[in-house]
Amino acid sequence: MSTSTPQLILVATDADEVFNGIDAALADSTTQVERVGAGREVLAAVRALAPTLVILDLQIGNMGGVATCMGLRNEESFGRIDPQNILILLDRQADVFIAGRSGADGWLVKPLNSLRVRKAVQQVLAGGTYTEGVEEAEEAAPVTVEAS
Repeated sequence: MSTSTPQLILVATDADEVFNGIDAALADSTTQVERVGAGREVLAAVRALAPTLVILDLQIGNMGGVATCMGLRNEESFGRIDPQNILILLDRQADVFIAGRSGADGWLVKPLNSLRVRKAVQQVLAGGTYTEGVEEAEEAAPVTVEAS
């Protein structure tokens, strides 16, 4: 995922296979991938690491990805953290509805593959969105969908 500016991507997951897949898809000489294993650790890691992107697994320990995303957006709204680029990893298509309500910049439905992960990250880091399964969630929330 080479770009000219060094990037740090924070992945919040308690699943080794999820982290390993994302790390393999994104890590290179200019992209570092860091991990936290619980939703409650994300805010402190965002403050300490200032990541370029936060990727949240839907189920992370005791605090899910949607609640974590909403918590980060709340912190942003009070000016306590800088605006974050956020992707959520969904377990199934039916989770699209809650993802649309989360305030995330995009989401991917598992199982993941490297091509989709890289595409989603590139679109979000370019200021866009990346969503999958949007047709089921069109009425869930005002979500901007960009053509690929």
